Amino acid sequence: MRVALADYGAGNQRSVCSALRRAGADPVITEDPDELERAPLALIAGVGNTAAAARGLEERGLAAALLARARSGRPLLGICVGMQLLFGESEEGGSGLAILPGGVERVHAARVPHMGWNELRVTTRTQLLDDLDGRDVYFAHSYACAAEASIAVAEVDHGGTVVAAVEHGPIAGVQFHPERSGPVGAQVLRNALAWSRNA
Repeated sequence: MRVALADYGAGNQRSVCSALRRAGADPVITEDPDELERAPLALIAGVGNTAAAARGLEERGLAAALLARARSGRPLLGICVGMQLLFGESEEGGSGLAILPGGVERVHAARVPHMGWNELRVTTRTQLLDDLDGRDVYFAHSYACAAEASIAVAEVDHGGTVVAAVEHGPIAGVQFHPERSGPVGAQVLRNALAWSRNA
Protein backbone atom coordinates (compact mmCIF):
# COMPACT_ATOMS: atom_id res chain seq x y z
CA MET A 1 0.00 0.00 0.00
CA ARG A 2 1.21 3.48 -0.91
CA VAL A 3 1.63 5.74 2.14
CA ALA A 4 2.33 9.45 1.56
CA LEU A 5 4.22 11.22 4.36
CA ALA A 6 3.80 14.99 4.44
CA ASP A 7 7.23 16.60 4.08
CA TYR A 8 6.96 19.88 6.02
CA GLY A 9 10.72 20.41 6.23
CA ALA A 10 11.48 18.79 9.57
CA GLY A 11 10.67 15.70 11.61
CA ASN A 12 11.61 12.06 11.55
CA GLN A 13 10.06 10.92 8.28
CA ARG A 14 12.98 8.71 7.23
CA SER A 15 12.81 6.50 10.32
CA VAL A 16 9.02 6.26 9.95
CA CYS A 17 9.47 5.33 6.28
CA SER A 18 11.86 2.52 7.22
CA ALA A 19 9.39 1.19 9.79
CA LEU A 20 6.54 1.38 7.27
CA ARG A 21 8.56 -0.60 4.70
CA ARG A 22 9.16 -3.31 7.30
CA ALA A 23 5.41 -3.32 7.94
CA GLY A 24 4.77 -4.01 4.25
CA ALA A 25 3.94 -0.50 2.99
CA ASP A 26 5.29 1.48 0.05
CA PRO A 27 6.03 4.85 1.70
CA VAL A 28 7.05 8.10 0.03
CA ILE A 29 8.04 11.42 1.61
CA THR A 30 6.41 14.12 -0.47
CA GLU A 31 5.85 17.85 -0.84
CA ASP A 32 3.33 17.17 -3.63
CA PRO A 33 -0.17 18.12 -2.44
CA ASP A 34 -1.81 15.96 -5.12
CA GLU A 35 0.11 12.86 -4.03
CA LEU A 36 -0.70 13.57 -0.41
CA GLU A 37 -4.38 13.85 -1.24
CA ARG A 38 -4.52 10.76 -3.51
CA ALA A 39 -2.52 8.12 -1.61
CA PRO A 40 -4.50 5.32 0.09
CA LEU A 41 -3.07 6.51 3.42
CA ALA A 42 -1.56 9.89 4.30
CA LEU A 43 0.62 10.31 7.36
CA ILE A 44 1.95 13.28 9.32
CA ALA A 45 4.98 12.18 11.35
CA GLY A 46 6.90 14.58 13.46
CA VAL A 47 9.06 15.68 16.32
CA GLY A 48 9.72 19.20 17.53
CA ASN A 49 7.58 22.33 17.56
CA THR A 50 3.92 22.30 16.53
CA ALA A 51 3.91 25.90 15.29
CA ALA A 52 6.96 25.32 13.05
CA ALA A 53 5.45 22.11 11.66
CA ALA A 54 2.11 23.83 10.96
CA ARG A 55 3.95 26.66 9.21
CA GLY A 56 5.87 24.15 7.07
CA LEU A 57 2.64 22.44 6.00
CA GLU A 58 1.05 25.76 5.12
CA GLU A 59 4.02 27.10 3.15
CA ARG A 60 4.17 23.97 0.99
CA GLY A 61 0.44 23.85 0.30
CA LEU A 62 0.17 20.59 2.24
CA ALA A 63 -2.25 21.90 4.87
CA ALA A 64 -4.91 22.48 2.22
CA ALA A 65 -4.36 19.00 0.79
CA LEU A 66 -4.68 17.40 4.22
CA LEU A 67 -7.86 19.35 4.95
CA ALA A 68 -9.33 18.33 1.59
CA ARG A 69 -8.41 14.73 2.32
CA ALA A 70 -10.13 14.88 5.71
CA ARG A 71 -13.26 16.43 4.18
CA SER A 72 -13.43 13.64 1.60
CA GLY A 73 -13.22 10.96 4.30
CA ARG A 74 -9.87 9.49 3.26
CA PRO A 75 -7.62 7.91 5.94
CA LEU A 76 -5.12 10.18 7.70
CA LEU A 77 -2.78 9.20 10.55
CA GLY A 78 -0.73 11.53 12.74
CA ILE A 79 2.28 10.46 14.84
CA CYS A 80 3.49 12.52 17.85
CA VAL A 81 3.57 16.15 16.64
CA GLY A 82 1.61 14.86 13.65
CA MET A 83 -1.19 13.83 16.01
CA GLN A 84 -1.10 17.26 17.68
CA LEU A 85 -1.42 18.91 14.26
CA LEU A 86 -4.82 17.22 13.84
CA PHE A 87 -6.15 19.55 16.55
CA GLY A 88 -6.54 23.33 16.78
CA GLU A 89 -4.87 25.73 19.19
CA SER A 90 -1.73 24.58 21.00
CA GLU A 91 -0.24 25.90 24.23
CA GLU A 92 3.11 25.41 22.50
CA GLY A 93 2.11 28.23 20.15
CA GLY A 94 0.32 28.41 16.85
CA SER A 95 -2.55 26.32 15.61
CA GLY A 96 -2.88 22.95 13.94
CA LEU A 97 -5.29 21.85 11.22
CA ALA A 98 -8.33 21.71 13.54
CA ILE A 99 -9.56 18.53 11.88
CA LEU A 100 -10.42 17.03 15.28
CA PRO A 101 -12.19 18.75 18.19
CA GLY A 102 -10.02 19.97 21.05
CA GLY A 103 -6.65 21.58 21.53
CA VAL A 104 -3.12 20.76 22.67
CA GLU A 105 -1.78 21.49 26.14
CA ARG A 106 1.45 21.08 28.06
CA VAL A 107 1.76 17.76 29.86
CA HIS A 108 0.99 18.31 33.53
CA ALA A 109 3.52 16.08 35.30
CA ALA A 110 6.60 16.37 37.49
CA ARG A 111 8.77 15.01 34.67
CA VAL A 112 8.54 16.87 31.38
CA PRO A 113 9.27 15.92 28.70
CA HIS A 114 7.46 12.61 28.90
CA MET A 115 10.33 10.50 27.60
CA GLY A 116 10.58 6.73 27.49
CA TRP A 117 8.43 3.62 27.67
CA ASN A 118 4.91 3.59 29.06
CA GLU A 119 2.07 1.08 29.21
CA LEU A 120 -0.91 1.63 26.93
CA ARG A 121 -4.42 1.43 28.31
CA VAL A 122 -6.73 0.91 25.35
CA THR A 123 -10.05 2.43 26.39
CA THR A 124 -12.06 1.94 23.20
CA ARG A 125 -11.96 -1.05 20.90
CA THR A 126 -10.23 -0.04 17.68
CA GLN A 127 -8.51 -1.85 14.82
CA LEU A 128 -5.58 0.57 15.09
CA LEU A 129 -4.66 -0.70 18.57
CA ASP A 130 -6.02 -4.23 18.29
CA ASP A 131 -4.36 -6.59 20.81
CA LEU A 132 -2.13 -3.82 22.23
CA ASP A 133 -3.77 -3.13 25.60
CA GLY A 134 -1.12 -3.31 28.33
CA ARG A 135 1.79 -3.19 25.89
CA ASP A 136 4.68 -0.72 26.25
CA VAL A 137 5.32 1.97 23.64
CA TYR A 138 7.87 4.79 23.42
CA PHE A 139 7.03 8.46 24.05
CA ALA A 140 9.02 11.68 23.57
CA HIS A 141 6.87 14.80 24.03
CA SER A 142 6.06 17.74 26.29
CA TYR A 143 2.60 18.52 24.87
CA ALA A 144 -0.44 16.33 24.30
CA CYS A 145 -3.96 16.69 23.02
CA ALA A 146 -6.77 17.52 25.40
CA ALA A 147 -9.09 15.42 23.25
CA GLU A 148 -12.79 14.95 23.81
CA ALA A 149 -13.39 11.66 25.57
CA SER A 150 -15.41 10.41 22.62
CA ILE A 151 -12.40 10.29 20.30
CA ALA A 152 -9.68 9.20 22.77
CA VAL A 153 -9.07 5.48 22.32
CA ALA A 154 -5.98 4.95 24.52
CA GLU A 155 -4.20 6.62 27.41
CA VAL A 156 -1.15 6.26 29.63
CA ASP A 157 -0.37 7.33 33.16
CA HIS A 158 2.40 9.93 33.45
CA GLY A 159 1.71 11.86 36.62
CA GLY A 160 -1.91 11.81 35.49
CA THR A 161 -3.76 10.66 32.42
CA VAL A 162 -2.21 11.47 29.03
CA VAL A 163 -4.13 10.74 25.83
CA ALA A 164 -2.03 8.25 23.84
CA ALA A 165 -4.23 7.73 20.77
CA VAL A 166 -7.35 9.16 19.14
CA GLU A 167 -9.61 7.96 16.37
CA HIS A 168 -12.56 9.59 14.65
CA GLY A 169 -13.73 7.77 11.55
CA PRO A 170 -10.89 7.86 8.98
CA ILE A 171 -8.75 10.23 11.11
CA ALA A 172 -6.45 8.83 13.80
CA GLY A 173 -3.37 9.77 15.76
CA VAL A 174 -0.89 8.24 18.17
CA GLN A 175 1.15 10.36 20.59
CA PHE A 176 3.83 7.69 20.91
CA HIS A 177 6.42 6.72 18.30
CA PRO A 178 5.64 3.37 16.59
CA GLU A 179 8.96 3.56 14.72
CA ARG A 180 10.79 3.52 18.08
CA SER A 181 8.53 1.02 19.85
CA GLY A 182 10.03 -2.25 18.61
CA PRO A 183 7.70 -5.17 17.79
CA VAL A 184 4.71 -3.42 19.37
CA GLY A 185 5.26 -0.38 17.16
CA ALA A 186 5.56 -2.62 14.12
CA GLN A 187 2.19 -4.12 15.03
CA VAL A 188 0.69 -0.62 15.31
CA LEU A 189 1.86 0.19 11.78
CA ARG A 190 0.54 -3.12 10.40
CA ASN A 191 -2.75 -2.39 12.15
CA ALA A 192 -2.74 1.13 10.66
CA LEU A 193 -2.41 -0.26 7.15
CA ALA A 194 -5.34 -2.62 7.76
CA TRP A 195 -7.36 0.15 9.44
CA SER A 196 -6.83 2.49 6.50
CA ARG A 197 -8.25 -0.09 4.11
CA ASN A 198 -11.47 -0.20 6.15
CA ALA A 199 -11.71 3.42 7.34
